[in-house]
Amino acid sequence: MTTPTPLLVLDVVGLTPRLLAHMPNLRALGAAGSRAPLGTVLPAVTCAAQSTFLTGAQPSEHGIVGNGWYFRELGDVLLWRQHNGLVSGDKLWDAARRAHPGYTVANICWWYAMGADTDLTVTPRPVYYADGRKEPDCYTRPPELHDELTEKFGTFPLFQFWGPGAGIAS
Repeated sequence: MTTPTPLLVLDVVGLTPRLLAHMPNLRALGAAGSRAPLGTVLPAVTCAAQSTFLTGAQPSEHGIVGNGWYFRELGDVLLWRQHNGLVSGDKLWDAARRAHPGYTVANICWWYAMGADTDLTVTPRPVYYADGRKEPDCYTRPPELHDELTEKFGTFPLFQFWGPGAGIAS
């Protein structure tokens, strides 16, 4: 059996070759390995695009067609559901492990990471309070990784992670 080649997948929204010119470390990483432009899917939103990339299937096949879900029994749209069980089909790491049993997989800050069959997981997961407050936090696998990361880096910088407040803190 051959030793698997390490694979690093970075999902950098809006990154173009022109912008990559201003990122010497990332540019060098791509030059040392490989890189390829990716098209998108419709709807071109985080959850659908990431699920398409990880499964190789279209939204109509993997089931993720937006960032929110309409729950008929509740009569409500709930945004940013996070469990991997919502995404149908094999993921990239399933194929890697078939080819190389024991392949180690870390899933860092991709959506639908909770409950995924990965060795390490870190993903945003706020604490929601009954009074409507939302406190920054994260979900980790294994669970003890949460306290280790929080002690070393502080509370997950949720409000600097995406959107107009995104910044270097994340």
